[in-house]
Amino acid sequence: METGAITQYVDVAQIVLYMFWIFFAGLIYYLLRENHREGYPMDSGRPNGPVTGGWPPVPASKTYRLENGRTVISPNPNRPDGEYSFESANPWSGSPIEPKGDPLLAGVGPGAWANRVDEPDLDSEGHPSFVPLRVATEYSVSPKDVDPRGLPVIGADGETAGTVCDLWIDRSEVIFRFIEFSLNGSGEHVMIPINYARITATGVKINALMSNQFGNVPRIRSTDQITLLEEEKIAAYYGAGTLYAHPNRQEPLL
Repeated sequence: METGAITQYVDVAQIVLYMFWIFFAGLIYYLLRENHREGYPMDSGRPNGPVTGGWPPVPASKTYRLENGRTVISPNPNRPDGEYSFESANPWSGSPIEPKGDPLLAGVGPGAWANRVDEPDLDSEGHPSFVPLRVATEYSVSPKDVDPRGLPVIGADGETAGTVCDLWIDRSEVIFRFIEFSLNGSGEHVMIPINYARITATGVKINALMSNQFGNVPRIRSTDQITLLEEEKIAAYYGAGTLYAHPNRQEPLL
């Protein structure tokens, strides 16, 4: 027999190859199982509806200690869910759901939101990441771009909803995240995720909402910082508007 051979048909290289295959299969199983820490088990949201754990099964809960001293349990079966209001479109099981009440605040479909922690996201130095330019005075709008401050906010119906008063920057990524504007009539300040805005020299166009729907945009408690939960609810409201702002948006294109 040649060097390394254990028997006439098995040698060390062959055993090492088999061990690698077993290790790699175990690694794939482990990664798939860890991937089930978020989003599982999946709950249909219906009373007595199905709960899907997937495969591999959901791993046991583990406690993570974050840099700021807060602890997070994942998966956390007792974590409160987001608020939603809906009804089944049809009486049989598996039928689609439709928002109940104000569709922009129902928390379903494109307006669904997760119950994130009600604390601001922090940068590497422990300061809130998202702040207005009136706080982050070291940042400004590039002279090559349109500065929307002072421009009107225009809804999908072409009507003016208010006037932009400030921009909010993400100091961690150094990009703008929100537009803050003063609402016509009340003067309340409302936030717009920058992704839903089209900024031009004549105004800021928001196709997600009609001009009369900005009044129900979820507000933030502080004037100089925004929490993760507030971000989630604001983005969900505009997301819901892409489908529910006008009845025609719910109809097929053809």
